[in-house]
Parts: sequence; C-alpha cells; structure tokens
Amino acid sequence: MAVFFIDTATGQVATKRQLIEAGVAPTDAPPPRPWLRIQGTSDASTMWYAVMRRREKGVHIGTLVLRHSAHHTLLLERGWQEVPISEIVAPAA
Repeated sequence: MAVFFIDTATGQVATKRQLIEAGVAPTDAPPPRPWLRIQGTSDASTMWYAVMRRREKGVHIGTLVLRHSAHHTLLLERGWQEVPISEIVAPAA
C-alpha cells in the first residue's frame, strides 16, 4: 500500500517510501517540486489500482484507477498510459 507521486517534468512515478529512501523527500513533508502527489486513496495497492499518466499542456499528470473497470478502459481510450509496476521507482541518486 502506498502513496504515489509523479515528476511532472519527466513522468517518472515513485512511491513516497521510494522517494524517502532515495533522499529525494524528507520523512515529514511531501517531496519537492516537480514531484506532485497523484490523487487517490492513500492506501492504494497496485494489485487493485493502476497508476496512469498522461502529458497534458507540457506537464505530466497522474491518477489512480481501479484495474479492469470501465473508467480504466475509458482512460486508456483517451490516451492515458498505464505505468508498469516495474517502472514505479525513485530516480537514481
């Protein structure tokens, strides 16, 4: 279960824990910009939720959506990309 963040400049997605471990975020505050929290439940699991991203007006935005739902299908049809679980990592130091 995790809270997800997206780097609005690159589209990279990482969990809060990954960003803390990589030294990008402090333990007691959100990570600095360009990292923004992906809106959704704070106890999301990639077993049930897909992390989605899309480039919009020059920045990357993200959302969480229940896998295999009508909304998931709609987002894919509208050009959103599902972020593979293997790509949900903090940037290298």
